[in-house]
Amino acid sequence: MEKGMKLKVRKELDGRQQSSIIKLKGSLIAKGYTEIIHILDQDDDFHINSFGIENGSDSEVREFITAFIAREKLEDSISILKL
Repeated sequence: MEKGMKLKVRKELDGRQQSSIIKLKGSLIAKGYTEIIHILDQDDDFHINSFGIENGSDSEVREFITAFIAREKLEDSISILKL
């Protein structure tokens, strides 16, 4: 069974938030955690970004994302959804 993760991303972002979220997605790909991130509409306010975890453990990826969100102060913009 493939491991995966989903992120809930607010649609209305300021320039800094948008840049930081793009940097997070690029970092996930650059670190080899995934090759592609799928983006779907959830509703008028949020997108769902989903990806399979190819390298690393689920907890390792979750810790990386959680630390990135805290460091960039994105708590109101993006969150990890439970699968």
